[in-house]
Amino acid sequence: MRLLEPYMGAAYNLARWLLRDEMAAQDMVQESYMRAFTALDKFDGSNPKAWLLAIVRNRCYSWLKKNAAGGADIRLDDDLLNPDEIPELSDHDTPEHFAINAETKKLLKRALDDLPPIFREAFILKELEELSYKEIASITQVPIGTVMSRLARGRTLLKSALGKLDSP
Repeated sequence: MRLLEPYMGAAYNLARWLLRDEMAAQDMVQESYMRAFTALDKFDGSNPKAWLLAIVRNRCYSWLKKNAAGGADIRLDDDLLNPDEIPELSDHDTPEHFAINAETKKLLKRALDDLPPIFREAFILKELEELSYKEIASITQVPIGTVMSRLARGRTLLKSALGKLDSP
């Protein structure tokens, strides 16, 4: 499984953004690694990251379908402060600059959370995981044109959402 170890962060990142639930994301990553381990003989060896992320994506969507049927709300209180995530201020950063950046990140996260899953996943895979269109198409099992369309639509929705969140 050393082949897939370098991609654990990407797998968790995708699961966390799709599920919006830390514990469920951890569970889905663990299940995905188990599935990958049991299906390793079916892997063609070409792109382990895309293969793993496709498994994670499929597990997450299965989880969402299963839990949506029960009416479960999977949102967590994302405003809880994690002291490990507080960056050190440099000499040229001011508390005001830090507060503005923190608020911007909060608005962006809220806008991303509100995107429909197909647009959110395309955005996360492209912008945060820095995958190519071809890799995203492989993971999501859609044509490259659809990936490009979802990214364009997702960016438009994100821009619109950020405009609404930023206004009083």
